[in-house]
Amino acid sequence: MENLKALSYDLRKNVVDMIVEGKGGHIGGDMSVIDTLVALYFRVMNISPENQDDPDRDLFVMSKGHCVEALYAVLAAKGFFPIEEVIEKFSKFGSQYIGHPNNKLPGIEMNSGSLGHGLPVSVGMALAGKMDHRDYRVYTVMGDGELAEGSVWEGAMAASHYKLDNLCATVDRNRLQISGNTEDVMAHDDLHERFRSFGWHVIDVKNGNDIDQLVAAYEEAKTIKGKPSVVIANTVKGCGSAVMEDKAGWHHKVPGAEEYEQIIKDFAERKEAL
Repeated sequence: MENLKALSYDLRKNVVDMIVEGKGGHIGGDMSVIDTLVALYFRVMNISPENQDDPDRDLFVMSKGHCVEALYAVLAAKGFFPIEEVIEKFSKFGSQYIGHPNNKLPGIEMNSGSLGHGLPVSVGMALAGKMDHRDYRVYTVMGDGELAEGSVWEGAMAASHYKLDNLCATVDRNRLQISGNTEDVMAHDDLHERFRSFGWHVIDVKNGNDIDQLVAAYEEAKTIKGKPSVVIANTVKGCGSAVMEDKAGWHHKVPGAEEYEQIIKDFAERKEAL
């Protein structure tokens, strides 16, 4: 687990390099969600370059597709494609490494980024798995600002109705979106109770940037029968550097030269402190 925590800081640097080279990207949300992706891809999900065509592989949908840089970094670390190529070509003309997930790339199941679509599509994938008697599980990650989309709650109702215990959603609960604090833009009130009232098993992760807590939550979700599960990961936007942390302005921003140096220094110091 300590190796995975160290890896998360290496991947944060890859994300920042990607964004600087590509001159754009959703850096704040990348930093809040990357620990979730590391936990899923390296400890929880049955998915790898070797079994990516296996009909029983686990399926993942990055509903908050604007944070694709974190997904690219994790998929590269998993061996789906070389990180050097991603950093060099990210967001360049003619590149497949575009600013939202592209299912022409290995390891990506669905194009996404139009918010509110990931959960309903994941419901369909999970229902198909039940109908086909497959062993796979379906995972999706949503942003908390995304929960203002009505299609999320239509999907939540359907998942409960069909008793999709092979479905696990995650809310990246960093409390900031492009237009400010989520509770000012569209308040979620008691998010735990809201999902519970829709018939879901709800797991609150106090520190959603702690891989130990995340893995424990996903392992709990695997034991739940007769209903879908949601992990509410309480994260920090921009996690990893005080330059970015908990600042709405870093939702979509490219670091300048001095900011870059300080961010990379912060990553190194926190990795060393593990």
